[in-house]
Amino acid sequence: MNKLSSITIILLGLTISCFSQSAKNESNELKMKQVESISKLHKVDSPVSAKVLFKGSEGTTRALQINKDGLLKEHITETEALLVCVIGEVKYEDEKNNSCVIKSGEYITIEPKVKHWVTGLENSQLLLIK
Repeated sequence: MNKLSSITIILLGLTISCFSQSAKNESNELKMKQVESISKLHKVDSPVSAKVLFKGSEGTTRALQINKDGLLKEHITETEALLVCVIGEVKYEDEKNNSCVIKSGEYITIEPKVKHWVTGLENSQLLLIK
């Protein structure tokens, strides 16, 4: 095989490799461009709604909707959880007489095995991460 054939084969291999990598990058970009709205997971007229948003190997994230004056009834979580207010404003209360208002961009840690409930002060979208 002469030098020109060897160079042609090498360049062809590099071109295929670059094309393959470019196709992978475009595929990843397409996956990342699929933006969804949390609020579209829920019925607008429902005072309280909870949907699994993401289930990973280490935990689950739920999207919660609590409309103004809606009540997420008292319940207990077996594991520590993080409640993040994405939009709106809610009031968190628990059986230990803890009470706080959580606004957009704020979060609290929920203690396990403590009865708690959440009331919507405004139409709100939240994430519950366990």
